[in-house]
Amino acid sequence: MARFWVIAAVVAAAFMVYSLVDCAMTERSRVRGPRKGLWIVIILLPVIGGLLWFLIGRGRGSARPVPRSTAPDDDPAFLRTLVQDKEQQERIRRLEQELADLDSDAPPPPRERLGKPDQDTDGGDKPDRRDA
Repeated sequence: MARFWVIAAVVAAAFMVYSLVDCAMTERSRVRGPRKGLWIVIILLPVIGGLLWFLIGRGRGSARPVPRSTAPDDDPAFLRTLVQDKEQQERIRRLEQELADLDSDAPPPPRERLGKPDQDTDGGDKPDRRDA
C-alpha cells in the first residue's frame, strides 16, 4: 500500500509541475477567469489546482480570430498594386521613347579619318613629297 502512495505522490507532483509550466507559458490573452498569478497559486493545490487550470483557466483555442484569406481579385491592396504597376510600366515606356527620340535628334559623332590623306584647313590635299 505504501508503494501506491509513493507512486501517487510522484504522479501528483509531476502533474502539478506540468500545470505550473503550462500556466506560465500560456499567453495572457488565452487565460480565462482570474489572472495568471492567481492561477499559479491555485495550481499549487495538489491535483485539484491542476484540474481547475485545465478545465476552467486554460483557453481552448486561439483568442485571436484567424484571418480569412481572400482571392487576389477580391483584395483591394492587390488590385491597387496592379494599377500602380501598369502606370509605372507606361511611364517607363514613355521615358524610353523620349530617350530614343533624343538619340535620333543628336548629330552623328565625328568620324576619324584613318587611312585617308591629310587635308589642309581649307579642305585641299597636302602636297605629296614626291611631287615637290
